[in-house]
Amino acid sequence: MTTGSSEFTTDADLEWCYDAVHGVSRTFSITIDRLDEPMARYICVGYLLCRIADTIEDAGHIPPAEQTDLLATYDRLLDPDDDAPITAFMSDVEPWIPDERTDDWEVVAETPRVLRTFESLEEEPREIMREPVRELVDGMARFTSRYADEGGLRLQTLEELEEYCWYAAGTVGTLITGLVARGTSPERARELRANARSFALLLQLVNIAKDVETDYHEENNVYLPAEWLEEEDVDIEAVTDEAHHGGVTNVIRRVTGRAESYLDGAHRYLELVPEQHGNRLGAWAIPYLLAVGTLRELRERPEDVVREGNVKVSRAEVFALLQQFEDGVSRSTLADLRDEMSEKPLHH
Repeated sequence: MTTGSSEFTTDADLEWCYDAVHGVSRTFSITIDRLDEPMARYICVGYLLCRIADTIEDAGHIPPAEQTDLLATYDRLLDPDDDAPITAFMSDVEPWIPDERTDDWEVVAETPRVLRTFESLEEEPREIMREPVRELVDGMARFTSRYADEGGLRLQTLEELEEYCWYAAGTVGTLITGLVARGTSPERARELRANARSFALLLQLVNIAKDVETDYHEENNVYLPAEWLEEEDVDIEAVTDEAHHGGVTNVIRRVTGRAESYLDGAHRYLELVPEQHGNRLGAWAIPYLLAVGTLRELRERPEDVVREGNVKVSRAEVFALLQQFEDGVSRSTLADLRDEMSEKPLHH
C-alpha cells in the first residue's frame, strides 16, 4: 500500500480517529473511553478500519457488484505485500460518497488518514490486527458477491446468518482477543479465543434482532433467515409489511433466543479477559450488559421492532449502567448485574 505524503501529524490523525469513533458508534465510543493507552488507540483504529468496509457493505445505493469491487480494492490497501496506491481506492469510492456525508461516510472519505494512523502503530499490534480486518473485508465481499443479483443481502438459513455474523463481528472479536491476550498463558489465551465467538455473536445477533426495519429500508438487507420467514408465510421482500408483523415477530423471537444461547460463553470471556496493555474489564462488560438489557426488551416487546422500528435500552438505563462502572466493577459483580438487567431496567 502506498499512502502518499502525510498532511497531518500522527497526533492530529489519532485525535481525529477518536472523534470519528464517537460519531459512528455509541457502543465502541463507550468502550474506547474506558480503555487506557495503548489499547485505546489499537481498538479505535482497528474499529475504524472495519467500519470503512462495513459502511460500503451496508450502502443500499451502491450496486452489489460495485460493493464487491470496492471491498477488494480496499483489501489490497491492507495487504503489506501489495503496493496498490490509496489513490486508486479513493478514486473508485469517491463517486459513491453522498454529498451530505453521514459520520460513517466521513470516515470512508478519510480512509487515507485512518490507514496512515494504522501504519504508525507498533509492528506487533499492527500485525495482530491486520489479518482479522482483512478477513472481515473478504467476508463482506463474499456476501455482496453472493447476493449481487438480489441487490441486497437475503440470508437463507441460520447457518448463513451466523456465517455473516462471524465476518461482521467474530473477526472483530479475534482482533480484540489477539491484542488483549498478549503475554497471557497459552491455556488462558486458548480459552479466550474459544469464547470470543460467543461474545461477538451475542452482540451481532442482538443488533440483527432489533434493527430489522432499518436494515431493510436503509440498507436493503434482510438478515432474518428466509427459512424461518417461510415457516411464518412471510415473503422476504415484505418483512416490514403490517400484514406480516405477527410472523416477523415470531422470527425475531427466534433470533433473540439464539442470541441468548451465547450469553454464558460471552460471560466466560469477560471472566478471562486480562487487564493489561491498557485493557480494562469495564470496556467490554458494558456492551455485554447493554446486550443483556436489549435482550430483555426484545423478549418483552419484540413486536415493537416492526411496529416502531426501535427496541433498545433507555438512555436512563445506559446512564445508570455507566454509573455502576464509575468506581470499577469486579468480575464477581458481573453475574449480579447480568441477573438484574435480564429482569428489569437497571435504573428501576
